[in-house]
Amino acid sequence: MKPETKSVPSVSVSYARNGSSTKSNELGMRAMQERAYEKRGEQYLLIKSPPASGKSRALMFVALDKLHNQGLKQAIIVVPEKSIGASFNDEPLTKFGFWADWYVEPKWNLCNAPGSDNGGKVKSVGAFLASDDRVLVCTHATFRFAVDQFGVEAFDDRLIAVDEFHHVSANPDNKLGLHLGQFIARDKVHVVAMTGSYFRGDAEAVLIPEDEAKFDSVTYTYYEQLNGYQYLKTLDIGYYFYSGSYADDILNVLDPAEKTIVHIPSVNSRESTKDKIREVEHIIEELGEWQGADPVTGFQLVKTPEGRVLRIADLVDDDPAKRDRVSAALKDAGQKNNRDHVDIIIALGMAKEGFDWIWCEHALTVGYRSSLTEIVQIIGRATRDAPGKTRARFTNLIAEPDASEEAVTEAVNDTLKAIAASLLMEQVLAPRFNFKPKNETSGPVEGFDYGEGGYDPAKCNVGFNEESGQFQIEIKGLAEPKSKEAARICQEDLNEVITAFVQDKTAIERGLFDEELVPEELTQVRLGKIIKDKYPELDEEDQEAVRQHAVAALNLTQKAKEIALGGAEADQGGNTALIDGVRKFAMDVRELDIDLIDRINPFGEAYAILAKAMSEESLKQVAAIISAKKVSLTPEEARELAKRALKFKQERGRLPSITSPDAWEKRMAEGVAFLARMKAEAANG
Repeated sequence: MKPETKSVPSVSVSYARNGSSTKSNELGMRAMQERAYEKRGEQYLLIKSPPASGKSRALMFVALDKLHNQGLKQAIIVVPEKSIGASFNDEPLTKFGFWADWYVEPKWNLCNAPGSDNGGKVKSVGAFLASDDRVLVCTHATFRFAVDQFGVEAFDDRLIAVDEFHHVSANPDNKLGLHLGQFIARDKVHVVAMTGSYFRGDAEAVLIPEDEAKFDSVTYTYYEQLNGYQYLKTLDIGYYFYSGSYADDILNVLDPAEKTIVHIPSVNSRESTKDKIREVEHIIEELGEWQGADPVTGFQLVKTPEGRVLRIADLVDDDPAKRDRVSAALKDAGQKNNRDHVDIIIALGMAKEGFDWIWCEHALTVGYRSSLTEIVQIIGRATRDAPGKTRARFTNLIAEPDASEEAVTEAVNDTLKAIAASLLMEQVLAPRFNFKPKNETSGPVEGFDYGEGGYDPAKCNVGFNEESGQFQIEIKGLAEPKSKEAARICQEDLNEVITAFVQDKTAIERGLFDEELVPEELTQVRLGKIIKDKYPELDEEDQEAVRQHAVAALNLTQKAKEIALGGAEADQGGNTALIDGVRKFAMDVRELDIDLIDRINPFGEAYAILAKAMSEESLKQVAAIISAKKVSLTPEEARELAKRALKFKQERGRLPSITSPDAWEKRMAEGVAFLARMKAEAANG
């Protein structure tokens, strides 16, 4: 059986490969770096950009300008782990057209220094602050201890650059987040924050809203990056269920001909056999006959049944000497462009963020990952551009829930979370949506292609700009954001809203398995509540505008995916499947209005894929487990329904009727009746 037949891609996106994201300008900057450099004068700058888009170099350009032209004394680069410090090694930038080179005095790259974070390295930070040298690189941990010891004022007039910013959190227990809040309150430093995935897996805010408002953002989307590559054209993302031990099933999705990183499950997870060494041995045995280890690199040599010798890097081995040799061989700069250096990497906690192997075609992850950030980082390992690499994929291998297991509820939760991650990645990879209300003054926007017949003033139009990867979509009845903050959320942060929604257990459970569901209960009531909790500072009108924009982005992607999966393979003309899907959906409906979009179950298409991927028996069990927990209306939901009923009354001149054939009208009426009952009971009580 060919491996592909077993994988169920929930999304497959193709891109145009126009080369723009890899081309440099006269200063040696790629598109994203140029965008960041334009904002180099900002005191607080947040760079949101995918893995492999060149954030480290973007920071070098900005930092050099701040040191030479903006009067800052020093730049301190803070990275989450020592290995990432290498991203900030010396770079001869003048060779490519810039006006200065990037240089770090070896003694100030503390990621390479021996000793503990809370000892000699903190002393080194103190020595650096007192010196005339310009740049220091250290880990988040070293920096936290240094701020504790020297106080925030010791860092005045300096640039603090935080790499992998999603490690920070507004939670008071997060030390780095706390320090950052103090730096911003004192207002004497410049901060550049960089992240490839701004949402956190624990759905915790990275910064408190008033601090975040001080940052100017540079956003570079996955779509822009992948569309601008030279070689990589298609990215598939899918999940695949197995029963029994994953090691027996892994060859159904692991193709030895593809350059692959396999992340085996954490020892604490359900998927683990609790013997990680044996799991690695088993994978190696499944691939072929062991031929010994390469004495130089430490790679395992395995001969496949076809006679090819695979070079496998085992990063799971507990023997530090062996693991360090393998790790060093993977980092060997001389082999960076050698496709044949290694074939498969097997890792557990390593080879995630900051790990650079351009040839990786398949990121295969066993077991559910609790953090969406981690999933984005893992996918980022496969989305680097390399000669001859036209396709990449991410597969999540998940244990199918088994009703006889005690941990069945946990298994169901893991499945739902994997689906949530998949839905979110579809959103992250799609072009950017700009929604506009359709009215008499609507007209075509320059630079957008409106399809075959061009712009039609009598209809809701869908325009697409291939260069910027943006949609311009007209929707009837769409609420527009009034405040600057709401406009920013609709423009920049819809994915954060969608993250909170697809990670909401009630929403996803009901969306997938509640046969009596009225979609508006999710799209209006549930999402409305999430937005109210997430952005309490917005007024009701702005909360509603954000809700409408988020639900439109999510549901249009889902509808486009449904059309794309139903149609033929995307042709050679770039990312046409998703774009054609959005356009086709807009043309097929009589009118694209917000009520129609609210009437779509955002999880309907995910259910169709789940039904294909999971055995019928398991699917029934999962549905049964979820319906057993179903609760009737809560007072809070009833209040939200009553609010919507009031709006209905303003628009129609009557209250919703409980006998209405329209399911949503009936549901609003039930909310009103529920509240009336509660009031009556309270009065009689």
